[in-house]
Amino acid sequence: MRIRLHGTPTETAAALDAIARVLHIHQVSRPYPDRRSPLLQRIYLHASPREDTRP
Repeated sequence: MRIRLHGTPTETAAALDAIARVLHIHQVSRPYPDRRSPLLQRIYLHASPREDTRP
């Protein structure tokens, strides 16, 4: 699956850490600056469910 994180660098780093506990992260893009706010960024992830978290 493809996921977009959008927020401050601190927020996106924290979200990436939390997501990595549940999903297997295959690829993380470079941070892209937000078009409207220079304080925000976008990061794209390619991920899949982790085997140990499936029901």
